[in-house]
Amino acid sequence: MDGEETEVSPEFRDDVNEGTEPDFDHLWGIVTDGLIGAVGGLVGTGSLTVGLLIAASLGVFDINEFATLAELTGLNVLFESNPAAVGYVLFLLTGMVMWPLLFASIGSYLPGEKYAVKGIPFGFVLWTGFAPAFYADYTGLALVLYLVLTLGAHFSYGFTLGAVFDYLGDRPETLV
Repeated sequence: MDGEETEVSPEFRDDVNEGTEPDFDHLWGIVTDGLIGAVGGLVGTGSLTVGLLIAASLGVFDINEFATLAELTGLNVLFESNPAAVGYVLFLLTGMVMWPLLFASIGSYLPGEKYAVKGIPFGFVLWTGFAPAFYADYTGLALVLYLVLTLGAHFSYGFTLGAVFDYLGDRPETLV
């Protein structure tokens, strides 16, 4: 203290990071993880769509219910010719971006060893919002089929999303 110089640790020195290169490896890992999520969401939404098409072929799901998504966002005014298609594109984008981000965030807290298994309860949680939102006055056997088929489709979404996370997330350049 009397004439002594104290050493400042590197994290508190201003000149430590001067001239260093940005960490592009970390940035590349984030981009790669985002692509894994989008691919997982695309595959998952594809499997979910197959389940919904099976339900629609049995008369227990109406594809035109996707038009509600277009109406909620106001995009039905811009694309009046086919609001159900616009709604499906919004559904697809949600399945590719929002739900994979949430799954990546909470996946380690879900039960199961692999992400494919963790995706099943995740799909169930998503179904609890989907089932009432897309319900169209089904009764009796139609209601039972609607609930069972859409639940199975959401299990399929979660499982395939998690399976893609398991398969692609094991790569050394990812952060997952």
